[in-house]
Amino acid sequence: MRKASTALAGGLLAAALAAGTLTAGAPAAHAQISDDVIRIGVMNDQSGLYADITGQGEVTAVRMAAEAMGGAIDGRKIEVIFADNQNKPDIGSNIARQWYDQEKVDLIIVGGASSVTLAVQAVAREKGRINIVSAAAASDHTNKACSPTAAHWTYDTTALANGTGKALVQEGGDSWFFLTADYAFGHALERETGEAVRAGGGKVLGSVRHPLNTPDFSSFLLQAQGSGAKIIGLANAGGDTINSIKQASEFGIVQAGQRLAGLLVFITDVHSLGLKTAQGLVITTAFYWDQNDETRAWAKSFMERMNGKAPTMVQAGSGSAALHYLRAVKAAGTDDASKVMAQMRATKINDFMTKDGWIREDGRVMRTMYLAQVKSPAESTGPFDYYKILRSIPAEEAFRSLDITECPHLKK
Repeated sequence: MRKASTALAGGLLAAALAAGTLTAGAPAAHAQISDDVIRIGVMNDQSGLYADITGQGEVTAVRMAAEAMGGAIDGRKIEVIFADNQNKPDIGSNIARQWYDQEKVDLIIVGGASSVTLAVQAVAREKGRINIVSAAAASDHTNKACSPTAAHWTYDTTALANGTGKALVQEGGDSWFFLTADYAFGHALERETGEAVRAGGGKVLGSVRHPLNTPDFSSFLLQAQGSGAKIIGLANAGGDTINSIKQASEFGIVQAGQRLAGLLVFITDVHSLGLKTAQGLVITTAFYWDQNDETRAWAKSFMERMNGKAPTMVQAGSGSAALHYLRAVKAAGTDDASKVMAQMRATKINDFMTKDGWIREDGRVMRTMYLAQVKSPAESTGPFDYYKILRSIPAEEAFRSLDITECPHLKK
């Protein structure tokens, strides 16, 4: 087992996957693997408000992908290390530099606050190395901050706006007020959902921004309540979403006639809230563990490793991303970033989570998204039986068109 360096104070909480099983395939001498190891670094929130969404669950999902490849490619072992970026861009970029330059990490799968993932993507772009974002939403990853060696895997703010936002406007929710996390992700989600609301004939009556990981939403909720908007859009995530929904319930906001729109809600949030509080929420998701036999089988294996916790869509997304990357390394016969990325783009994504997905030129993974509604306690028949899928959202409907891209390497 190899442990990641602890030189960055508070930055690295490293652990490695010990795996040396040979896979079938070409002789080891044919593989062009730098330092004889395929090394994946998972960098996310291990201790803060996004830890349940990302955390050890993401690490576990990536390890499962390594196991699915037999723990090695052509005799070169696959190693997984991880670190806590603490949702701080400076820590994230410092870890990325150390991993790429000193730890010989081939791929960084990064999640947490979008401000961190954008900083890490900038480092990867500078160094011509591969990074994949699963657990962050800002669509800037594939727009003005795009990179030729990056992929935005699971979802983004455009898909959330085109899913939940459009659906609620069509149901009559034509006036909105936003409660917004005050950083890149929240700003992007408010902006793009607002655009979807206005495009559907609705109005945005205002917004208020709150600090990341705030414990008290009372003043923000009072402003939202006072706006008279039919829909209070929660442009936040994780612990902030949980706390804002709980406190809105305490204030009787929904009982008084306004509706909450959880624009980014994870199954872990629903579990924390309980179905009595979360029932009826309309959400957009890329994955639900109970969709089919394949998702159930993968989730069962995940839950056995995670003490019964159900996987979030970003944890599943990171497992899918790692598997696609490792298959590309095997097919290309090298861990050279440009060759592996070319192979990843040339190959359809097909696994337990994604069917016939592909990586677009701007790095956006084009996948089917799903509009779902949280079940009532009476509708749920067992543990984590939380969602009913309302409809599929085709990739071309969910994500931004390339016709309006600001991606620098695609602009003519």
